[in-house]
Amino acid sequence: MTQLYQLAPKLAALVLIATLSACGAPKKVEEAPPVAVPGYEALTDNGFDIPAVDPDLLKDGYQKVEVAYAGDEAPGTIVVDPFARKLYLVEEGGMATRYGIAVGRQGLSFRGTGVVGRKEEWPSWTPTANMVRTRPDLYLEYAGGKSGGLDNPLGARAMYLYRNGKDSMFRIHGTIENASIGHATSAGCIRLFNQDAIDLYEKVKIGTKIKVRTLEESIAAEGPYMDNAFGRAVPDTPENQAQKVKDEAAIAEAAAKDPEFAAKLAAAEEAERRAMLQAAAAGGK
Repeated sequence: MTQLYQLAPKLAALVLIATLSACGAPKKVEEAPPVAVPGYEALTDNGFDIPAVDPDLLKDGYQKVEVAYAGDEAPGTIVVDPFARKLYLVEEGGMATRYGIAVGRQGLSFRGTGVVGRKEEWPSWTPTANMVRTRPDLYLEYAGGKSGGLDNPLGARAMYLYRNGKDSMFRIHGTIENASIGHATSAGCIRLFNQDAIDLYEKVKIGTKIKVRTLEESIAAEGPYMDNAFGRAVPDTPENQAQKVKDEAAIAEAAAKDPEFAAKLAAAEEAERRAMLQAAAAGGK
C-alpha cells in the first residue's frame, strides 16, 4: 500500500477506511507494490530518478488520454482549464491530449492568452522578493536561487507564459508532490505529474499559444465541477454530491473511533500542508 504521507490526506483516510472495513481485525499483510501505469513508470532523466506515479492518483480522469475536442482553438494550442483541473494540447482532426493538473492561486488569477516564451529542463527556481519579505523563514535561504532537482518545486520541466513579450509569472511545470494533482492549493501555478510535464514539454515549442479558460468557458466546455471529499475536482453531479457526503461522514466516524487512524490522518494533513508550501514555492521565477 502506498505510504500515507504520499497521498492527499482525505484520500489516505479513504484507503484506511477501506482497509478497516474489508479486513475487520487488523492484519499484517505484505503487499506487492502497485504495478505502474504505462507512461507513469519510474524513470531516470538527466541523472534524476523520478518515481512512478501511484495508480490511485490517476483515477477520476487524471491520467493522460487522447480525447475528442470540440473547441475552436487551433491545433498546437495549450488550453488550461483551472476549474475542471485539466490541460489540453489541441491536435489535428478534432482531437486533443488531455492531462490532469493541479492549480494554485497564480493559476486561478490568470485569464486569457499568452505564448510559451521560455522552456527549461530541471529549471532552477528563485523566490520573488515579496515571498522572501513576507516569509523569510521559508524562502530567505533560497533568495539566491535553488538549482533544479528532485526537491525543486518546479519539477522536471517548466514552460513559462509570456504576454506582450514579458514574463507573466504563469508557469506550467512538473511537481514533486504527485498527490497534489487534481487539487487546488493555496499558491502555485499549473502543475502536472513530472512524467506528463516531460511529455508536454517535448511536444510544444517556443511561441506555442496558451489559453486559460474563464469559469464561464469552463462550464460551457466541461460542465460544472466540484471538489469531492478528497479535494479533487470531479463533475458536479447528484451522484458525486451524495458520495461526498458519505465519504466525509465515513472519514469523520473513523477518526472519532480510532485514535491511531486520527493520528495518521493528522500526519497526512501535515504532509499536505508541506505540499502546499512547495506549491507556493513554485510561484518564484
